[in-house]
Amino acid sequence: LSIDADVQSKLYSLLSVHAREHKFQGGAVVVMDVRTGEVLAMTSFPEFDHQAFTDGDVATVRAVNQDTRSPLLNRAVAGLYTPGSIVKPIFAAAALNEKLISADKKIESTGAISIPNPYDPKNPSIFRDWTVHGWVDMRTAIAVSSDEYFYAIGGGYGSQAGLGIAKIDSYSKLFGLADATGVRLVGEKAGIIPTPAWKLEVFGPDDPWRIGNTYHTAIGQYGFQITPIQAVRFTAAIANGGRLLTPQLIARSPDQSNTTEYTEIGVPDEYLHIVREGMRLAVTSNRKDATVKFLNIPGIQIAAKTGTAQLGYRNESMNSWSVGFWPVENPHYAYAVVLEKAPAGTASGAAPAMLPFFQWLIENHPEYLN
Repeated sequence: LSIDADVQSKLYSLLSVHAREHKFQGGAVVVMDVRTGEVLAMTSFPEFDHQAFTDGDVATVRAVNQDTRSPLLNRAVAGLYTPGSIVKPIFAAAALNEKLISADKKIESTGAISIPNPYDPKNPSIFRDWTVHGWVDMRTAIAVSSDEYFYAIGGGYGSQAGLGIAKIDSYSKLFGLADATGVRLVGEKAGIIPTPAWKLEVFGPDDPWRIGNTYHTAIGQYGFQITPIQAVRFTAAIANGGRLLTPQLIARSPDQSNTTEYTEIGVPDEYLHIVREGMRLAVTSNRKDATVKFLNIPGIQIAAKTGTAQLGYRNESMNSWSVGFWPVENPHYAYAVVLEKAPAGTASGAAPAMLPFFQWLIENHPEYLN
């Protein structure tokens, strides 16, 4: 196997402890070689006692089946989660490829955008950013995860043209979303990209597609659903210059150097390079609104992106994501981690959960740093 048991075991122990401490229900993490697709580690928690099933331990098996945390679910390949802002790098690359915006053009984040309501002019539709960012270019917008910037390049706003939902859908699919990755494990899920056709099927003709649905899809919300292995796969494609790899669980021998399975995304690497710079800036920036500064540690150069997705009728819960790759200048590995269903506002999510793992990796496995 391509799995390193020591790395996988440490990831499980560190992330499951973090999840319990911060009241997350579960989670998953995948680490993949961005050059070959070989999976270095893949873990899902909570786990269950496999031996109890082998031994026919009826009480334990019954308890596992009745556990509301679903320990039998392999969250890495079959857990479907709203991605939140981790998909923003995809749409940044798409906007560059469609020549809708230059990387250096700045858009002002004032905290919210307002869309006139033709039926009730006194009550416009408000779409909020998570904070006021000021003027941001593309690299900075990725680093601080500006919702307003991605509303604009996703759905259009003012003089800035947007991708529109059809291109959001098509580029999401180019990066492997809403499709199985081909990993050789049972039960993999494909996921969902919200579109007008999807909304018609789910909600019926009385609730047509609106610009707000496009805005929310452009920041990875609404009906968006992806798996952690899809997340690590598209992150690897950003890191490696545009090759969408098939995840592999069997280690390659030296004479298999030309057997990597992949498709070309079709976005030039010059655009993906800008996205990579934005993800690195999320780690290195001194701005107070930069999202992954705690992964700026000596011994490893990480580029990363975070995502938070709200859950529940009153947004009372949240999922937390982090994706990234290292080393920055010559990417070798990508990771994706999701922590599932903690109380809304939980401050220590998926990216902080990865910090002790990277510190451990530096000390114990230097062969994986370069």
